[in-house]
Amino acid sequence: MTADDREPLVADHALEFPGGYTRSVGPVIGRFLTELRDGRLVGVRTASGGVLFPPAEYDPDGEAVTDEYVEVGPGGTVTSWSWVSRPRAVHPLDRPFAWALIRPDGAGTAILHALDVGVFEPGAEPPKALRTGMRVRPKWRAERTGSIKDIESFRPDITMITAPSRAEYRLNAGRALTRFLTGVSEGRFLGHRCDVCGKVYVPMRGLCPVDGVPTTEEVEVPDTGTVTTFAVNNIPDPRAPEVPFVSAYILLDGSDIALLALVAGVPADQVRMGMRVRAAWRPREEWGRTMENVKWFEPTGEPDVPFDSIKDYL
Repeated sequence: MTADDREPLVADHALEFPGGYTRSVGPVIGRFLTELRDGRLVGVRTASGGVLFPPAEYDPDGEAVTDEYVEVGPGGTVTSWSWVSRPRAVHPLDRPFAWALIRPDGAGTAILHALDVGVFEPGAEPPKALRTGMRVRPKWRAERTGSIKDIESFRPDITMITAPSRAEYRLNAGRALTRFLTGVSEGRFLGHRCDVCGKVYVPMRGLCPVDGVPTTEEVEVPDTGTVTTFAVNNIPDPRAPEVPFVSAYILLDGSDIALLALVAGVPADQVRMGMRVRAAWRPREEWGRTMENVKWFEPTGEPDVPFDSIKDYL
């Protein structure tokens, strides 16, 4: 026996029906496919009164269905789904999509079909918006032949829109705010001290809101401070490094009113009341008379300030 005799024999075969396999679909499936060709979803009434979709000659309990056809949808609800991050050539879409069980409105059962959620990057994770309970509608092909492929895919209902918005206005800074922004352009935080109560207000405003008297005594405070309260934001902001991001009220050392600013350099879920922070300044050549000189505040690593020390500044 030679080595060639011991090698397994392998042959490739293909089973094919030239021209396609033709069969009768019967009156129930035929009605379903005819309605698909005309852009409608139709189920059939069962003996128990439910609506079976897609229709079949018998319900899941083996009972013959009635001859009452019911138009359902076109809107429906996702009851279950499975994500396909890297579609194959045989899949209905050439980009990431989900196989989903979709129950059309008015139907008691669901259909399995492709759900296109608009993701185009191969290997992408499913978007957060994809979920059980999502409302969807079929996307019909322009040319229909009476096949389940007449529905190219299902797509989510539009529940959110992004509308361009812009408001133009001119702000007259006044002498106090102009002086404060001039200080920021020099890398300094300037405030005013009230002659009556002794409180220091940063930014300076030229008037004590407590005593109602003009303020003129200029005070410089450090660029370090303490987070008094904060909010975690999940809406993108061009000033923030990422989403989610934190906006916080920061009590600068030596001041008596908190300043609103971003906090970064730490995961959003680690920001806390009492955290010590320092201003993160942009490169000196980018400075102007604007608070944008400070990108955000970052943790200093110092121990947190006790709550009792900041409770009056919340």
